[in-house]
Amino acid sequence: MIEQHSDWEQRLSPGVNAVAPSGIRKFFDIAAQMEDVISLGVGEPDFVTPWSIRESCMYGLEQGYTSYTANRGMPELREEIVLHYARRFGNTYEAATDVLVTVGVSEALDIALRALLSPGDEVLIPEPCYVSYQACTILAGGVPVTVPARLDNEFRITPEELEEHVTEKTKVLLIGYPNNPTGAIMTREDLLKIAAFAEKHDLIIISDEIYGDLTYGDEEHVCFSSLPNMQERTVLLNGFSKAYAMTGWRIGYALGNKAIIAAMTKIHQYTMLCAPITAQVAAIEALRHGEKYMKKMVAEYDRRRRLIYDGLTKMGLSCFEPKGAFYIFPDITSSGYSSNDFAEKLLQAEHVALVPGSAFGACGEGHVRCSYATSIDKISEALNRIENFLKNHRR
Repeated sequence: MIEQHSDWEQRLSPGVNAVAPSGIRKFFDIAAQMEDVISLGVGEPDFVTPWSIRESCMYGLEQGYTSYTANRGMPELREEIVLHYARRFGNTYEAATDVLVTVGVSEALDIALRALLSPGDEVLIPEPCYVSYQACTILAGGVPVTVPARLDNEFRITPEELEEHVTEKTKVLLIGYPNNPTGAIMTREDLLKIAAFAEKHDLIIISDEIYGDLTYGDEEHVCFSSLPNMQERTVLLNGFSKAYAMTGWRIGYALGNKAIIAAMTKIHQYTMLCAPITAQVAAIEALRHGEKYMKKMVAEYDRRRRLIYDGLTKMGLSCFEPKGAFYIFPDITSSGYSSNDFAEKLLQAEHVALVPGSAFGACGEGHVRCSYATSIDKISEALNRIENFLKNHRR
């Protein structure tokens, strides 16, 4: 008779057991079971993918584009990505060797860390940060080392703060600007200082720039790999989910030197093989003709950004005014609740779903993340409900 085991969790990978479930999905799943919920939680555009992009996919299907592609992605797509970065930022990538098309930016992040890290290598991660950064580092055998980004510096990171955490084991600096969850950006001057720090310590940079097209005001996005001497030591991650409203298409890419991209491709070809051809066809159309649609969406996000910032500050919640992405990160300590309790009680009392700041690391405690990737009407109603909650439930 086969022995029955009751200790299955102990038999799992220690790395998997060390990773907590996503704090974002927890509240999304609760909200899905409730009625009349306004979600400011998951960071997904409320726009439908522009018609010309959808049409290109349908045309491709009619033409029989249903096969595998090259592991690295369709040559036409890789050429368009290289041309895009040459035109906009002056980069000089080679389509044949320096580009890998992935199943979303999430895959690109995962395999970049797996390709770079040996067991025990340390990764500097400014925090608050996207929930996957620490988890993917652990799953790749690395050690995440969080570096607090301060509200009084608009959640930007400085080389002085990084210096306090760098060790002989540090191998990678993982940054994500415009930032999820804070909406912070880094100026060119800021990033030049980070670049000098990376050179000083001979670090590899993983720069997650998925929100690079979503910036507001006078400051434009600065591509990290376009800085002097940075293209060779930077793995640049980007994709189509946010700027082109293509979350469900699961299409992203990585740019880097040929040695790193070749290593990432090895992992990719054994796990994903290739990104879906339909999504790749759509991505080509997005790069060739999608900018006008993207700019309209960005203008609408800007309108919503100003509305939610004004609304939250007027009800007494201290806020950093976001300059990128589509998130705002108000300080809720005046309510008397922890981040988690605030989010749970608001959801139960007023049916507004948002994400506790603690989901983005310990430095996020005392804040909550609100996504303004939803309609003006829903944002206005959500603000009314949050204000009502503060009036009736503040400790």
